[in-house]
Amino acid sequence: MTEPRVACKGPYAVDVVSGKAYVWCACGRSGTQPWCDGTHQSTDLRPVTYQPDVNETLYFCGCKQTSTPPLCDGTHNTL
Repeated sequence: MTEPRVACKGPYAVDVVSGKAYVWCACGRSGTQPWCDGTHQSTDLRPVTYQPDVNETLYFCGCKQTSTPPLCDGTHNTL
């Protein structure tokens, strides 16, 4: 199984819009972090689609080690 790469040792703050779909990179290889650009196709990892219910600022995981994908759970603090 492919291990995700750490793209950033911290979260990405994103002002999300209710009803919009966001496709989070789970592999860490995308050049458009935190979003998927299709680079995962050379791995067995797949992106996660997230659609918020409200407009707000959310923190998308940058280390790709979160237990709550696609959102940050603070795991980067242990790397």
